[in-house]
Amino acid sequence: MCDINHTPHKGKEHEGHDEEHKVWSRRSFMQALGIAGSGSMMLGGNFLSASAPSPMTAALAAAETDNILILIRLSGGNDGLSTVIPIEQYDSYANARPNIYIPESKVLKLTDEFGVPSYMQSLQPMWNEGQLKAVHGVGYQGQSLSHFTGTDILSNTDLTTTAFTGEDTGWMGRHFENIYPDYLMNPPEAPAAIQIGSFGSLVFQGEETNYAFVASNIDQLEEIANTGLQYNLDPTLFDSCMYGDQMEFLRGVANITYEYAGKIHEAYERGQNQVEYQDNGFARQLSLLARLIKGNLGTKVYMISMGGFDTHGNQPLAHERLMTNLSVAVDNFYDDIAFTQQDDKVLSMTFSEFGRRIFENGSNGTDHGKAAPTLFFGSGLNGSAFVGDHPTLDNPDGRGNLEYTMDFRDLYATVMAEWMCIPIPLVEQHILGHPYAPVNLGFNCSGVEFPDIVYSDGQPTPPTQPDPTDPTTPNPELLDAIVHKPFYPTDSTPHIYLEMPFSAHVDIQLFNILGQKVGTVFNEMMLEGSTEINIRERVPSQLSTGKYIYRIQVQNQKMSKSVMVA
Repeated sequence: MCDINHTPHKGKEHEGHDEEHKVWSRRSFMQALGIAGSGSMMLGGNFLSASAPSPMTAALAAAETDNILILIRLSGGNDGLSTVIPIEQYDSYANARPNIYIPESKVLKLTDEFGVPSYMQSLQPMWNEGQLKAVHGVGYQGQSLSHFTGTDILSNTDLTTTAFTGEDTGWMGRHFENIYPDYLMNPPEAPAAIQIGSFGSLVFQGEETNYAFVASNIDQLEEIANTGLQYNLDPTLFDSCMYGDQMEFLRGVANITYEYAGKIHEAYERGQNQVEYQDNGFARQLSLLARLIKGNLGTKVYMISMGGFDTHGNQPLAHERLMTNLSVAVDNFYDDIAFTQQDDKVLSMTFSEFGRRIFENGSNGTDHGKAAPTLFFGSGLNGSAFVGDHPTLDNPDGRGNLEYTMDFRDLYATVMAEWMCIPIPLVEQHILGHPYAPVNLGFNCSGVEFPDIVYSDGQPTPPTQPDPTDPTTPNPELLDAIVHKPFYPTDSTPHIYLEMPFSAHVDIQLFNILGQKVGTVFNEMMLEGSTEINIRERVPSQLSTGKYIYRIQVQNQKMSKSVMVA
């Protein structure tokens, strides 16, 4: 049961045994199994991965944050000029891409300077609510145009990485290694990171293991969440092996993985989705993450992926499909976790191994390029904006590449120090000594003063003025016009006070603190004027004492607020 691709020293019965133990470290043992750099292994035909262990240490406790980070990998190299369109450089943009540019009639203008394709319009409510920032020109000096090397550099932050050399730990892996020194012997109650997709990402790789609980695809993680089971681990697989200490190590990895499957299942059962997601792989990933977050799993970092961004040919149709799916799913996700008022605790950010070139190729696509925007989502951004300087389209390099204007390491460092509240000296270590130069993304944990940075913000400019009396027409100002608040008369019965600027259909649903629907408070036409709604009278089921969330929907706009039931 201990078949590995290594030939031990020949000789007498135990000759060479001591030398084997001198040579074989845990790391070399994993290399022989073909799992170095992943913290994962194949066992009984199944994919096995270790997750970040050890209880919260003083370093993590000192952070005093419940914030969660979601990394969204756009695999293949996302085209930034089909994501954020520079309106002030529109002529140069259109001339460089005569067959694949986004027509002006299909540009959703968010400011006077920048817009997004109209097929990303699902993100406009997030922009209106201050939950979207786009950072221009993200890249680094001497950017690699290789999928593999580019991905490694974004993961390990080592700009000297080549196809054969480079740092073999990741920026989040180094952080987890610092706060979880005893990961195998004393694992925490929940994984520190969860990743969907293939083998453990280099992002989470430490010196000894990968710190992400990895599911190879959404189907596998859904199965774990539904059943609480991942692998049938037979302890005899590890017995009677001359490399007993190494196998004991792998047994510990297996046990941790098996334990976390149950924790994921418990959180999944506690959380519920209150939003209907589309039926595609990316939406399913965010739908599942919403349930785990709402079920209070306790995991701080998640990574999900969307493939298909290597758009050398037929880019317009491919990119429209991808970014439509991303926009709808992200908007649904933040609507979903808003039911439990967790939307201000979850920050999402996109990343891709590189951007695309300015000029189209001969196949209605674009080739590997350099700088591209990074998108951030979440209420914690405290305002929507375009951040930094957009690269000029009129002065590309000799191969038609956009030059970077924002070092990706500055974004990573800002997220670590200002969102995850990691001490700045440790952040600089984790980003391999890169000096801390924070970017003002709307959150601040360290208390440092941010340097001046260019913002392009302002009120969104809709294509047409909406008719507020048309129930099918979106009205971004509607929620601001409606006055709503909970109040309590002398009998302490919870009421909702609504003041409507015009007549409209109003739907009010009540949820418990876990996000489970309790009942319908109101679902009918409401005339212009003020209305008081008695929650206890409207909800037929008996309400227990505690905190609840009510959600109001008028037309296609939603808002929610908490209410106490005594």
